[in-house]
Amino acid sequence: MTPNFGLVIVGDEIMSGKRVDKHLAKIVELLHARGLSLSYADYVGDDPQRITSTLARAFAAARDNGDVVFSCGGIGATPDDHTRQCAARALGVELALHPEARRLIMERIQDTAKEQGLAYEPDRHDNVHRLNMGMFPAGTSIIPNPYNKIPGFYWRAGVSPQAVEPATEVGAAGADSTGGVYFFPGFPVMAWPMAQWVLDTHYAHLHQALAYAEKSVIVMGSMEATLTPLMLQIEASHPDIKVFSLPSVDHPQYGRHIELGVKGAPQAVNAAYPALLAGLHRFDLKLGPELVR
Repeated sequence: MTPNFGLVIVGDEIMSGKRVDKHLAKIVELLHARGLSLSYADYVGDDPQRITSTLARAFAAARDNGDVVFSCGGIGATPDDHTRQCAARALGVELALHPEARRLIMERIQDTAKEQGLAYEPDRHDNVHRLNMGMFPAGTSIIPNPYNKIPGFYWRAGVSPQAVEPATEVGAAGADSTGGVYFFPGFPVMAWPMAQWVLDTHYAHLHQALAYAEKSVIVMGSMEATLTPLMLQIEASHPDIKVFSLPSVDHPQYGRHIELGVKGAPQAVNAAYPALLAGLHRFDLKLGPELVR
């Protein structure tokens, strides 16, 4: 069974409107490209208590239901970055410097010094502080970051954090992992390739080229209440699909209308959609174009 995929977006800058979230649309795109879909998303500001409770729900969903949850933001080492600490608190473990994360961070520091023509000074106070970015909840594993080598981290369901060696190799979980919570930076240029790595390393066995489809039709001038009995009938007769209704009151081309359709596995959609059209033809309604996604 395909697990539910969830998303957590962390950051005051999103909640205040200083920055517009781009992660939701991109994660949906990455999942759809692999025949998968997003089931839910949570947004939370930089409040440690709220982040902890949000992540506790994510860990519980991964453990109890096999959910796969992506978390974007707050894993840096500045005072307003709380995600690493909150994840540890939600798991009931301590933060610990991951050995592989330490190696990668020091490698990044050395690379930066070379690029700037400066001496490599690993013991300089600001470089030592950068190691905090590798302080992850004990027992978690790392996610490679192709942009600047500073890794993210993940926790797998079904494995006690205390039972996992801190030096777990990148990708050691293998492609048979199911539920888990995966932590990325807030920067899209880093987070999106890291999300792709997770999907293609841990969940390649779930990829399906034609796992999802939508078929719909524009219904002119009707009310949702009028169409609700038909919608319930279609879902009852075709339990493998979902009926959706997207009303609009001021569309520039169609005016007041409803986009009415079915979504799910292509075979189930192909069986249910003709029944939906047949049901609509029993009403005295004007139908517009049909849409396929």
